[in-house]
Amino acid sequence: MPESVTIFRNARVLDGREDTALEDQDVIVEGNLIKEVTGKRASTTGARVIDLAGKTLMPGLIDCHVHVIACLANLAANAELPNTLVSLRAAKIMRGMLMRGFTTVRDLGGADIGLKMAIEEGTIQGPRLIICGKALSQTGGHTDYRGRFHHRDVDYYADKVGALGRVVDGVDAVRRVAREEIKGGAEFIKLMANGGVSSPTDPIAFLGFSRDEMKAAVEEAKNAQTYVAAHLYTDESIRRAVECGVKSVEHANLIEPETARFMKKSGAFAVPTNITFEMLAKLGAELGLPPESVAKIEDVRSAGLSALEILADAGVLMAYGSDLLGDMHRYQSDEFTLRARYLPAIEVIRSATIHAAQAVGQEGKIGMVVPGAFADLIVVDGDPLTDIALLTGQGQYMPVIMKDGVLEKDLLSSG
Repeated sequence: MPESVTIFRNARVLDGREDTALEDQDVIVEGNLIKEVTGKRASTTGARVIDLAGKTLMPGLIDCHVHVIACLANLAANAELPNTLVSLRAAKIMRGMLMRGFTTVRDLGGADIGLKMAIEEGTIQGPRLIICGKALSQTGGHTDYRGRFHHRDVDYYADKVGALGRVVDGVDAVRRVAREEIKGGAEFIKLMANGGVSSPTDPIAFLGFSRDEMKAAVEEAKNAQTYVAAHLYTDESIRRAVECGVKSVEHANLIEPETARFMKKSGAFAVPTNITFEMLAKLGAELGLPPESVAKIEDVRSAGLSALEILADAGVLMAYGSDLLGDMHRYQSDEFTLRARYLPAIEVIRSATIHAAQAVGQEGKIGMVVPGAFADLIVVDGDPLTDIALLTGQGQYMPVIMKDGVLEKDLLSSG
């Protein structure tokens, strides 16, 4: 049976390769791939034709920092939920992401190979899912949610779907657990290398893991042809982690210009996640975030917005990230408008398209409207370059969402 063909006609194509959109294009999708992008009118014989006059065609959006199993803001409580409940809630969370136009997401702790397989086989509806398995934390670090008076053995959490991470101490243990996560399907390794907001006993300035432990994780990742991402806020922790070989700097709220330049020189990239701090400040307490976590939010919130300009001035590649928890997932797209207060709209769009694709090692396959790329595409009413809020609103300004050549949402086809 011949593969299905869809033609997006009269498309204004915007994927960030240029500063402006390419006007009046026909984009031909055959099967699950983009076959051609042309200014000529393609033959419509046997094809579904979707006329985009006045609309913008973009690559499916990419969010490089999510937690799809975080159905509660209180992550200690999340880890106690039944595995079946967490999995079903994660399916709902991921469908919401897809309907916002995010056709690829990179999970930074919690999602496993089972969720990835469920999407790929069509059991559940969601974005392409890139996973690290469980994040790695030292005792008392970020993802050790036991609190000061709770001495339960951390092995209790080993099979908990709702647990974002694993507690592991020592070089040999880090090597073993990194290898276990990779064996289990992890596509990169995540380290908690700094204190965090959501965890109870680690102030923001705490350094997570020794240098030797971080270097061991980096070596194991390299052996598996991949990289290490690390949860990092403070300038000291970022410099230290990049010196140890970490490539993906998550958050980076308190970075200083010299360290940003060092990141650029070292080939590291950043994934700022400022929307989560805005929402945690507004809604965290009412959604169950513990008081000791609420007290830490302002340590990083305002600085994270200034960090956008520091990273941009240093030329550091920045990918899009949201890092939301529980009922706050619905604000995933608001990172666009938040970043656009500090950066040009085209740079914000690049962070969720071509730059995000570079960050996850899939340049030319996702994040671009080019022949040979996966047919992950969204149609936007109007021009996001002049009104970036068109990328928000739970996908209400996106009449068409295609993932892997399948129309997940289609309000334009006549038949």
